[in-house]
Formats: sequence, C-alpha cells, structure tokens
Amino acid sequence: MLEVNHINSFYGKAHVLRDLSLDVPRGKVVALLGRNGAGKSTTMKSIMQLVRPQSGSVMFQGQQITGLLPHKVAKMGIGYVPEDRRIFTDLTVSENLVVGQQPPREGAVTWTEDMLFDLFPNLAERRNNRGKALSGGEQQMLTIARTLMGNPLFVLLDEPSEGVAPVIVEQMARVIQQLKSEGLTVLLSEQNLHFAQAVADMAVIIESGERAFHGTLAELNAQPEVRDAFLAA
Repeated sequence: MLEVNHINSFYGKAHVLRDLSLDVPRGKVVALLGRNGAGKSTTMKSIMQLVRPQSGSVMFQGQQITGLLPHKVAKMGIGYVPEDRRIFTDLTVSENLVVGQQPPREGAVTWTEDMLFDLFPNLAERRNNRGKALSGGEQQMLTIARTLMGNPLFVLLDEPSEGVAPVIVEQMARVIQQLKSEGLTVLLSEQNLHFAQAVADMAVIIESGERAFHGTLAELNAQPEVRDAFLAA
C-alpha cells in the first residue's frame, strides 16, 4: 500500500534520513523501531510531506505523493496521528471528533462517534469534557479517534505509547488490533519493543536515519544481536 523509496530528508543542512526505503503491505501493521532521535518521526513527516524529501519517492496505492501538499495527502486516505497530539484543548471530546469528520471513502470504514466511543470507552465517559481536562493518555486516544473520523485507509501513528500509563498502553494495543481487524493498514513508530511485538506483523529498524532491519517480528526475535544492537537502551 505504501512504498518509501530511497528518500533523503533534511532539516536545514542536517541530513536526517539517508537513502531510506521501506514498504507497508495492505492490511498489515508495521512497526518503525529505533532509539530516540533515530529518525522515526521524520520518516512519518516525510510520508505526509510535512518534511519534503530532497530525493527519492513516496508512493501510496501506486500513486506518487512526493511533493504534494499535506492536506492533499490526507485527502488520498492517509491519516496522521502526531507525537504531540495537537487536540483542540478548548473544544469538547465530541467537538474534536466533529472537526475531524470527512465524507465516506470507498474501501474504508465510515467511522461514527458511537463506533469510536465503543472503541474508546474512556472518551465516551468524557464526551462533554474539554480536551484540556483529559489525561495525556486520553488526549492520545482522542487524537487517534479524531483521525479515524476522516475515514482513512492508512494510518500513521507516531509514538502512541509514549508518556501514557501502562493501562492505557494496553488499551492502545487492543485498539490497534481492532483497527487491523477492520482492514486498516498501520505504520507506527515506537521505542517500546514489547508494545510493537503485541500489535505488529513486521518491523523496520532505523538507526541514524538509515534502515538497519526490515522483516517480520519473528525474524527480529530470531536475531537478538540485531535487537540488542539497535534497540537496547
């Protein structure tokens, strides 16, 4: 569904992604793993064209999206959940969901508030609360729910388990498994290997902006020397 081919991305003169390639098959969950600062978030932003690769290409469902404006990438069916959440703190949970609502999309689940409240019971209990009254984990849930209101075919999740309570991490894992069962394709960036192992089919490890591993979780687990070299604290 998604192909990233030899992209090079920069912040000013800082060369962050170096000839990076990866692919995400339709209907799969792929974990983008690596230490803090490895380039995971930049990879997500490069796919969304928030950071435009200076070379290489990004293909979505066989179409070139490199160089498009980010809102046009979103309209093609890519949902993006940023690491810093960016909810509307002065709007209620329900109002945040309405802001994210998009028309039905062929081949995608058409999400409703009721469906999302079933998926995120914590949000159902707080549907009339303003965003600023939610915990960090609840804000993360709201960001994911608001993204789903756009009826995406493919979802980018940037560090969904970071900085949230263990009980919320368990709920996040169940949510991602449910999204996969609904047919969504997911690329998630993570430092938490245990979380990734609970939800992902495949893994890509990046180190200093370069790909160090690309394979199944079973293949990664069979290579502890790779895991220890690139993921150990």
